[in-house]
Amino acid sequence: MPSIKQLLHWPLALLLSLFVAGNAFAVEPIHTNLFGSAIDGYDPVAYFKDSKPVKGENKYSYEWNGAKWYFKNEANKTDFVAAPEKYAPQYGGYCAWAVIQGAAVKTDPNAWHIEDGKLYLNYSQDVQTQWSADIPGNIKKADVQWPSVLAK
Repeated sequence: MPSIKQLLHWPLALLLSLFVAGNAFAVEPIHTNLFGSAIDGYDPVAYFKDSKPVKGENKYSYEWNGAKWYFKNEANKTDFVAAPEKYAPQYGGYCAWAVIQGAAVKTDPNAWHIEDGKLYLNYSQDVQTQWSADIPGNIKKADVQWPSVLAK
């Protein structure tokens, strides 16, 4: 039988573990459209599995990190639910090129690229052409700028 002292420490230990877990998995805010949809309703997993943007369906939706995510099928939804950070676009789904400029700008789901297992979106395909000129260098620049963009 636990002692009174042990019982009194249990709530504190629980709160501490929730705080640590919450911070370990903290994620950035997600860009959504007027309806609260991430990536304008496109399936984030499809970029990886199908190598193209695919519109998700309402019956396969999931709310995560303040946004509603849509999927083309139950399998993609299951994959996302198991590891959303793996499939969610970088920089909260904002334009990767604009992040370099210090801005949070909406994206076109058709202007995308996967680099080192991470999804990057751009404002347009023209902007994506600029981004693509030096993807590794632009990622480094955007990674440096992203905290200041979040602070705005």
